[in-house]
Amino acid sequence: MTTTVEPVTEVDPRYGETGAGPRPWAEAEALLAAAPLSWVSTVRPDGRPHVTPLLTVWRDGALHFCTGAAERKARNLETNAEVVLTTGGNRWDEGLDVVVEGTAERVRDRAELVALAGAWEKKYGPVWRFEPTEEGFADPHGSALVFRVRPRTVFGFAKSPSSQTRWRFPQA
Repeated sequence: MTTTVEPVTEVDPRYGETGAGPRPWAEAEALLAAAPLSWVSTVRPDGRPHVTPLLTVWRDGALHFCTGAAERKARNLETNAEVVLTTGGNRWDEGLDVVVEGTAERVRDRAELVALAGAWEKKYGPVWRFEPTEEGFADPHGSALVFRVRPRTVFGFAKSPSSQTRWRFPQA
């Protein structure tokens, strides 16, 4: 599902080839929707960073992820909800890498959890089938909290030609 609000798009000429223009938001959004793996960066209570890979679903203009309540990232989010999610091709000579900055919010609405559970299964297959619960998701391995990150700022690092695009989203 696509974003309903178009971001302000800027290119920073300091970090790209001469004449390289901004990449379109639709390209970054498609990458976020299709990414098989993303990395979430959170901040521990003592200020140290914590980074871990996870599966994400792009829906209604936001990235969604889930994690067990006892996992480090969930515990970090209890004291600091600011996150960075990254994904891309991880190559220096081709593709687009995307960095999403925003605030993680718990998803608790039953209808939204049902839709997200369906989106996870559609994207990742039946091994990622979740049952929506009062707290988030359940599966044979336990339960998980579900988070939504609406982008505040997104950076796109393109190669060939190299450029850095920044997309800024209006905040509600």
